[in-house]
Order: sequence, then C-alpha cells, then structure tokens
Amino acid sequence: MKVMITGAAGFIGGFLARQCLGAGCSVLGIGLEQPEEKWNGGAFEICDVRNASHLSSLLSTFRPDRVFHLAAQSYPTVSLTQPRETLDINVGGTVNLFEGLRSAGLKPKVVVACSSAEYGPVAIQDLPVKEGHPLRPLHPYGVSKVAQDLLAAQYFSNYAFHSIRIRIFNTTGPGKLGDVCSDLTKRAVEIELGVRPPVLLVGNLTTRRALADVRDMARGLWIATEHCEAGEVYNVGGDQIYAVQEIIEAIRKDVAVPFKIEQDPALVRACDEPTIAGDTTKFRNCTGWRPEFDLANTLRDMLKWWRNRLSSTKTAQGNT
Repeated sequence: MKVMITGAAGFIGGFLARQCLGAGCSVLGIGLEQPEEKWNGGAFEICDVRNASHLSSLLSTFRPDRVFHLAAQSYPTVSLTQPRETLDINVGGTVNLFEGLRSAGLKPKVVVACSSAEYGPVAIQDLPVKEGHPLRPLHPYGVSKVAQDLLAAQYFSNYAFHSIRIRIFNTTGPGKLGDVCSDLTKRAVEIELGVRPPVLLVGNLTTRRALADVRDMARGLWIATEHCEAGEVYNVGGDQIYAVQEIIEAIRKDVAVPFKIEQDPALVRACDEPTIAGDTTKFRNCTGWRPEFDLANTLRDMLKWWRNRLSSTKTAQGNT
C-alpha cells in the first residue's frame, strides 16, 4: 500500500510515517525541509503544498492509496502576525491537494488533520465538546482549520472523495516544540543542567487541556483510514483534562533539582481558550481506539528527550 504524508517533517508527521512503515506501507513524505529525525525505509521530497504543480506532479507519479494531510502553519500565535501566510498554506494547500488528486484521476482515502481550534471558547456545560458544536475560532489558525474541514467535506459531497476529517486535540510527546508541556519540560531540564536558575517561569496556570500522546495520535490517524466513514468528522484526543499546575507537579516528581514557580506576564497568551477537551465517543465507537500513554509516561519521555538534546548541546559548546 502506498501512503503519502504531507507535513511529514513535522511533529505528528514523523511518528505517523513510522506507524505506516511499521504496517508495511510504502511511504512518501513531503515537507519544507528534511525531517530532523530520520525514519528508515520511506522516501522524502521537499515540496511546498502552495506549489500546486509540484504537488500535482508528485501525486500523479507516486499515486498513493492513502493520503494524510498534515501540512500546515500550526501555531495560533504565529497566525495572528502572519494571517495571510497561514491561510495560504492551510487553505490553499488543501485545495491544491484535492485538485492535484482530481487532475491525476486518483481517489485515495484522505485523512485531513483538522483541529480543536475550530471550536473556539466552549462553555463549561458543553464540555467535552461534541462534533456538532458551533465553530467559533479565536484566531486565523482556527479559521484556516475550519476552512480545511469544510473543504474536505465539500470534496466528498461534490466529487465523492473518501475524505475523513479528524479534529485533533492537544497532542504532545517527545520531540514536541512550542507547546506548554514542551516548554515546561525543557525549562525543567535546563534547571537540572544548571543552564538557568531553579525558577520555572510560567504563563497561565489555570488553563486546562485534555492531552494526547503523539504515539496514540499517530495510531489513531492510521486506524481512521481502516474504520472511519467517508465524509464524516471525528474528535480525537486525550481523555484526561489537566491544568498547567498539575502538569508542573507531575514534572517536579521526575526532576532532580527543586525549583520554584513564578508567573511571567510575557508567557500569558492574549487569546487562549480556558479549557479544551473533546468528546471522542464517536471515534472510539467507530474504531475501538483508546489512549495507551498516560501523562506521567509522556512527560517522563519528554524529559528524557530534552536531557539527551540539551546535554549534547552543552557538551558540544564545552568542546569549542
């Protein structure tokens, strides 16, 4: 079976590539740069999804049986300063993918990585949020994901593409950059290494997130192509909700050096949903998927990843 993954050099993309290779698939990953961590057995091509002709050429040559569309500008804060680029990549790239498939006469199963950011703020009584809840995104990134979502539904309705929409909730794990768990585990390891004083600077301590491990998410995306219904949308995410304070206390248990906590106003986001949690009943009933990693194991693996990364950097600097 041939699998194409757009955004394969990204965080989830790398784990998904290894998931597909482990299932015996021939994998072609595309992205803006080579993956930092290599995955053996697959091929990779530099391709910007905004380049319609290049993307179309790769599709017609490789002729995938399944496509996982993960390519995106995926940072909400970046989207506030770069809204046009965010929409060009996320919305334009999705159009280019489906039009490239149409031009090549291909109709593979297509999983489109949508986002919990589509929902925006959700009242406590509506949590965990269901797929039918109104979409009220807070930033251009969320708006772009709504557009991706609806485009996938439109290509199913108008052209009978086997498109599956997965609204991904907060996902973290070893190798993640730029989320709360990643920032906190990195700073904690820097404290261990003596790179920074024993003070953990934090933003908002009260925001709450249902967190999924990236390895569970990659497995869920793969399973979606096996069991999910074409044209449908599914929430996929963790089943436990954690406040930032709880994440910090879990990290503290696995860090050798005691530290204090101080809030840094610069780390408080201006537009941040107070609680993000999705009802994944529909996906679970359809696929039988369940998370296998709990938060303690995920954070432990993230601390280990950062120790390896930062220790090697410190050693290299010491040898110069």
